[in-house]
Amino acid sequence: MKNSDYLILGAAFLSFLFSIYLWFSGQNDEGLYVGIWVPSILAAGGYLKQIKK
Repeated sequence: MKNSDYLILGAAFLSFLFSIYLWFSGQNDEGLYVGIWVPSILAAGGYLKQIKK
């Protein structure tokens, strides 16, 4: 794995943790919105990785 892979996975994981925080702090709509970022970040990372090849 390259550094860019770790960066993408880290960004997705931080988004996931932020989503959980928002959900359990009572901001359910915001938590769902931020939770949608996770697959988007991973998809964008996969797309960028394919372009580099």
